[in-house]
Amino acid sequence: MSNYNIVCLGEVLWDILPDRELPGGAPMNVAYHLQQLSQQVAMVSRVGADDHGERLLREMERKGLSTACIQQDSAHPTGRVYARMDTHNDMQYDIVYDVAWDHIAWQASLEKLLGSEGLQYMVYGSLLARHPVSRAALQQALRAGVQQVLDINLRAPYYSRDTLEWLMGSCHLLKLNLAELELISAWYGSQASHEACIRMLADRFDIDTVLVTLGSKGCIGYIQEQFYYQPGQPVEVADTIGSGDAFLAGFLACRINGCTPSYSLAYANALGALVASRPGGCPDYDPLEITAMIKERQTTLPGFDQ
Repeated sequence: MSNYNIVCLGEVLWDILPDRELPGGAPMNVAYHLQQLSQQVAMVSRVGADDHGERLLREMERKGLSTACIQQDSAHPTGRVYARMDTHNDMQYDIVYDVAWDHIAWQASLEKLLGSEGLQYMVYGSLLARHPVSRAALQQALRAGVQQVLDINLRAPYYSRDTLEWLMGSCHLLKLNLAELELISAWYGSQASHEACIRMLADRFDIDTVLVTLGSKGCIGYIQEQFYYQPGQPVEVADTIGSGDAFLAGFLACRINGCTPSYSLAYANALGALVASRPGGCPDYDPLEITAMIKERQTTLPGFDQ
C-alpha cells in the first residue's frame, strides 16, 4: 500500500449506451488516466457478485488498474448508468440507485491505505454522498491528511446544498463545469462574472485551486489566488463521456510532476479533448499523443513553459 500516491474513491460501473456497454464511473475514469500517466493509483470501490462485476474487474485489470481495493457485494448489483448523447453533444445519464458502489464500506484496509506513507491525493466525487453507507465511508476518508480533490458531479436528484457545502468545505482542489459553477454560486447571490463566482467559492470554502471546464471553449484555473486561462483543443467529438475526468487526471499528473499551472491546464485540455474524440471514458491511447496535440498549438498559444 505504501506504493500508491493517489487514491480514487467512488463509483465503478457500466455506462450502458444505445449500442454498447463501456466501463466507467468518474473516479475510475480519473484513476485510469492517472495510471496511463505513470501515477500509482489505488481505486477504491465496490462491485456486485454478478457478471457485470466480474467483467468490470477483468476490464480494470486489462487496463492496468489494480483491483486490490475493490470490495465485493453479494447483496447489491454492480453499478449501471444508462447514457445517451443529446443534440448538443452533452451526455444525459440515468444513474441506477442502491447498487454495490453505494455500499462502499469503511474497512481497516481502507484506513491503512489512507494513512500510508507517500500518499499525496485523494480524488472523490459528490455522487459518493448520495447513500448513507458510502457517505459514512467518505466522512471517515476525508479525515486523512492528504490533499483532497473534489470533482463535483451534479446529477439530480442526488445532491443537496448542505451536502455540497460540506464537501466543498473539505477539499483543497475543486473541479466543476460551467453549469455547475453557475448553479452553486447562485446560492450566494448574484456575481458580476464567472471569475467573481470562482473567487467567491474559493474564499468562502478556503479552496486553494478551482478548475472550471468550459467544454470546447477550454478552461479557467484559479490557483493560489491567480487566474489562468486556456482555450479549447478542437477535435471531432465521438462522445463526451469521461472527458472532464481525463481533464482532472491530466492536471493532477502535471501538478505532481512540477509543471507550471498554464502548462498543466493546456495538458489537461488536450487529454480531455483526446478522450472526447474516442468512444467511452477510458479509451486506449499513448500519452505521446497528448504532447503532440499541445505542440501543434504551441506557436499560437502563450504560457506553455513546462
